Amino acid sequence: MNIVVMPGDDIGPEITEVTMTMLDKVNQAFALGMDFNVVDVGMASFKKCGNTIPEAAVQAALDAEGVILGPCGMTLYPPRDEGGINVPGTIRKRLELYANLRPARSRAGVPNARPGLDVLIARENTEGFYADRNMFMGIADFMPTEDVALSVRKITRAGSRRIAKVAFEYAARRRKKHVSAVGKQHVLQVTDGLFMNEAYAEAKLHQDIAFREVDVDAMAADLYTRPERYDVILVTNMFGDILSNEACALSGGLGLAAALNAGDEHAIANAGHGSAPDLVGRGIANPSGLMLSVAMLMEWLGTRHDKPAYIDARHAIEAALDGALADAKVRTPDLGGSGTTKTFAQAVTARVDAVALRATGTR
Repeated sequence: MNIVVMPGDDIGPEITEVTMTMLDKVNQAFALGMDFNVVDVGMASFKKCGNTIPEAAVQAALDAEGVILGPCGMTLYPPRDEGGINVPGTIRKRLELYANLRPARSRAGVPNARPGLDVLIARENTEGFYADRNMFMGIADFMPTEDVALSVRKITRAGSRRIAKVAFEYAARRRKKHVSAVGKQHVLQVTDGLFMNEAYAEAKLHQDIAFREVDVDAMAADLYTRPERYDVILVTNMFGDILSNEACALSGGLGLAAALNAGDEHAIANAGHGSAPDLVGRGIANPSGLMLSVAMLMEWLGTRHDKPAYIDARHAIEAALDGALADAKVRTPDLGGSGTTKTFAQAVTARVDAVALRATGTR
């Protein structure tokens, strides 16, 4: 199993390094047989070849079974025509990653976590109001005159159908088995109408999974007041971007932001937060988001290739993180702890070993 590792920018290399130490332990303990290929992107790549994501890096991602991508910051990137290309955006488009999967749940000991929260946001990742990804040529945010600005929202039947299918597939594997489709259909009657039509059509194919439609403003309030009501949240691009950050904040903070960007053939694990240039070199960046993203990738690989050991590995990583996050001595400062990037990662890695020993009887 060939896994490409792209450390990224700013805190990316720091949290990627400790995440890979943890994953090496998982690889060994569960006999997963993964091989890791480190590929530079971002400014590390630009300094070598004048491009933040050269074609060779894209091809490596296309050839791999999975990709681990550290946060990429564009603060220091030169203009696009000088080689400063958006790394996650390029990979998302070239690998056709249409599903952005963002989990959020409360964990014992994590300060400010909202009790009862345990959701997975299934966000459509290729269209909607995002001006950089919904036009064949040009962008969908423009000014026809100096006094008028317009944005075009693109919703397609095919795009809506495939993200709905993913949402129900994940709901079938979860305890609550419930999907909530989120939009504002009575206002955006045509675009949200098309999205909801596909959601309802998919729901008819899954009679064992509960389904309901929820307005986006009601969902934003309900996630805070009654998070226990929700399980999988099916949503269009911009609404999903907003709700996933809200859900992450309610789980304790952006340091816990995990994400899997997936398509039919490829998937990448990349934390759902930025590259935090203000934390570079301080040794306190929280690697939890990237570690949890890697756990999601393990589940995706295990399901796709029918390898139960990968799914066991996913549960081991989650359990190890839960144990480490409950300990204020090893939690990083963003979550009210006194630990460092390395001490937290060491605690997670040690717990992974213990969980694996119980699960398999071997180290």
